[in-house]
Amino acid sequence: MPKRCLPPWILQLGTLLAQQPEAPTNEEFVMISRRRPFTVTLTAPLVLAAPALGAGGPVAHLDTDNDGTVDLDEAKKAASALFDKMDTDKDGTLDSKELKGRVTDKELKAADPDNDGTLSKDEYLALVETRFKAADPDNDGTVSAAEFKTHAGRSLIQLLY
Repeated sequence: MPKRCLPPWILQLGTLLAQQPEAPTNEEFVMISRRRPFTVTLTAPLVLAAPALGAGGPVAHLDTDNDGTVDLDEAKKAASALFDKMDTDKDGTLDSKELKGRVTDKELKAADPDNDGTLSKDEYLALVETRFKAADPDNDGTVSAAEFKTHAGRSLIQLLY
């Protein structure tokens, strides 16, 4: 049987799923083509933006002062640790490959004021602060478990785990 290349939209689907914090790693997805239904099974582990957080959710993992919420300092501490982990070449910056889909090309360009195609730790933490503010609509300076469940909250999680 001849090998067939996967259509680009399936590859795009895999990339999209890899960017979602709640995306499963081994799951069967049914796609409908214009001609006939068919099934695509993704068996290779996807690079996920966040690991499974369990029942405690992000607050339990990030809330170092145990007040039930995550403040900006706690978020930046987690983001700084993740930055160091992702900086595999230890050059002090993250390129799009090291970011592993946590930010889009458009977001990378916007967060990169020196236009070098990478994010320094300061630029990365500034992006974290921007996403933190978006995830904190009541402007109380903290992100609650409910706020982490919003689109903006899930976007923030991608930079913390």
